[in-house]
Amino acid sequence: MRAPKIVTFAGSIRTGSYSAALSALAAKEIALLEAEPVHLSLADYPLPIYDGDLEARDGVPENARRLRDQLAAADGVFIVTPEYNAGVPPLLKNAIDWASRVRGGEGDAFGGPAWAIGCTSPGALGGYRASQMLRQSLALGLNCLVLGEQAMVANASQAFDEAGNFKDDKQTARLRGVLKKLIDLSALRAGLRA
Repeated sequence: MRAPKIVTFAGSIRTGSYSAALSALAAKEIALLEAEPVHLSLADYPLPIYDGDLEARDGVPENARRLRDQLAAADGVFIVTPEYNAGVPPLLKNAIDWASRVRGGEGDAFGGPAWAIGCTSPGALGGYRASQMLRQSLALGLNCLVLGEQAMVANASQAFDEAGNFKDDKQTARLRGVLKKLIDLSALRAGLRA
């Protein structure tokens, strides 16, 4: 039986992004938990700002189709958001909005995989406000099954060592716990485990 395929990506492409660091660390942990990680970067899927007139005139951009296909092929998705002005960054929201406009293709990109949220912030709240906004978009707007548990990284500028791992073993254990639940739920939904 195949291992569950878990896509992970961050809502930031900034050099030195804490969210990108968490997404990369999650990919390593997913492999250690005997699942198949697929680590994406939104830098590889550049998209214009969503505009209904643009969509009506030109259709959905190819990069939105490519991103949607990656999500639809996944058994689970671990999505990491930074927090901009107490909300989700425009890069991430725009990518989700465009991917949701794709029609046809194999699988259900949003209702098919199980989802889990990670969030980062240099502040003490760890991106909590952005994670709640993202949860609302995914669960209410797109009918995604989103785990209640999430991986929040407060004081993110101090959280990672030079190798990209957490400095704190408790933080590592929390991330592994969320990812294990995501993998188990993903495998169950995909019929990979009884």
